[in-house]
Amino acid sequence: MHRNIIRICVFLLFAHLVTSCLISYKLNGASIDYALTKTISFETFPIKAPLVYAPLAVNFNDELTAKYANQTKLEQVRSDGDLQLSGAITGYSLTPQAVKADAYAAQTRLTIKVKVKFVNKHNSTENFEKDFSAYRDFDATLLLTDVQDGLCEEMVKELVEQIFNATVANW
Repeated sequence: MHRNIIRICVFLLFAHLVTSCLISYKLNGASIDYALTKTISFETFPIKAPLVYAPLAVNFNDELTAKYANQTKLEQVRSDGDLQLSGAITGYSLTPQAVKADAYAAQTRLTIKVKVKFVNKHNSTENFEKDFSAYRDFDATLLLTDVQDGLCEEMVKELVEQIFNATVANW
């Protein structure tokens, strides 16, 4: 009889500890309170840069939504999510780098800039408007059309990672 009382007390204590603990989920660095935050909405990020590479907007938007789908448990909704991302691709530019003795560039830098507005409906202190950028240098003897797809793919992944970390990883 005495053992049963002890077992019951231990069981109740264990049950109390388990149910009173705050459970926080972390998937690949994401730090989200899924008890409060259940949805995310994205507006399409259009290209508003003077120089335009047409596939960039589609690739960026697809990669962004895929990142949140694969690394969080958030349901993606069309509008008014608990978390909201909007913005635009504001820069796509080429600049000469590493000028040689003959005054020609040895390398060219391709830069992509994205302006992001983030809204967290449950914690307005996390809201921000911020610019993100990524760049890659390539040999100036190469044509942009020869390296553009690969460089853009790398930079889009980097930009999406930066945005993900700034919005849900709390880094």
